Amino acid sequence: MTLPQDPSQRPPGDRASGEPSPDRGAELMIAWQRGDDQAFHELVDVYSGQVYALLTRFLGRRHPGREDLVQEVFLRVVKARARYTATARFSTWLYTIVWRLCINETERSRGRRHLSLDAELGDEKRLELPDSVELDPVDGVARADVIREVRAAIAELPDSQRIAMVLARYHSLSFAEIADVVGSSEKAIKSMIHRARETLRARLQPLFEREAI
Repeated sequence: MTLPQDPSQRPPGDRASGEPSPDRGAELMIAWQRGDDQAFHELVDVYSGQVYALLTRFLGRRHPGREDLVQEVFLRVVKARARYTATARFSTWLYTIVWRLCINETERSRGRRHLSLDAELGDEKRLELPDSVELDPVDGVARADVIREVRAAIAELPDSQRIAMVLARYHSLSFAEIADVVGSSEKAIKSMIHRARETLRARLQPLFEREAI
């Protein structure tokens, strides 16, 4: 199985989040189960960019081996081929696989080192704060020290809060779908996102008060 070197450069699908519409992934999985091998290749072509983007937003742009993790995600899709059923949106099922890999990877990383926060500048807007945080600490900000503080605040969120915010903000999943991905309840997801927003607001408010002086 060969994936493109940089799947994040793929053009998006019909929706702003890159998710094909209707649920093309489920259609392709079912076709593949029925023996259409080309459907799998199309599945990789359509969804590898989204997988790469989610890994990048969760693990960071300097985290090594993201391309290998994309490969691992689709290897797990191959292993799950026979037992797949279209009981949820395909991306929800796929992101569950990505989430489990992210947890495994962060546990290994924390054993070796703290996740790097010194990402290269140039794509900062992809790490803007989630909806409902009054201050957007990225738009219009060019100072590297400010950007590092923003990245640090996001990276220090608990894993479940960070993935919930990323899935809601960038991948257009509902609270119920996020709950399916992380194995929680919709009520718990709402609480996670609320706590994350409050944490970021408290952490970054002094920073922007200083910037306004």
